[in-house]
Amino acid sequence: MKRIVIIAMIVAAGFTVKAQDTTGHKMHHQMKDCVMMKNGKLLQMKDGKTMDFSQDITLTDGTMIMKDGTVKKKDGNTVTLKEGDCVMMDGTVKHMGMKKKKDM
Repeated sequence: MKRIVIIAMIVAAGFTVKAQDTTGHKMHHQMKDCVMMKNGKLLQMKDGKTMDFSQDITLTDGTMIMKDGTVKKKDGNTVTLKEGDCVMMDGTVKHMGMKKKKDM
């Protein structure tokens, strides 16, 4: 009887670890490639690495991202990125809802 209980606990622990790993992987994949405004500075996330956004780029859909945080869509609309905004590589702009540090 003790063996059955121990085996059941090991199996349950295995499912718990797998669930946590999957959740973390999805979040990492979601933020993999984008250009984001953080602390008033443009940063580029590419292949999971964060680096300064050094030059204007044009995405495959025709969207242009400028060093000053201006995003020009192919249809002519222009958006200025605000803190927490992120431009995905398909041209969509999302707000990531980053928490601001409180002044101490």
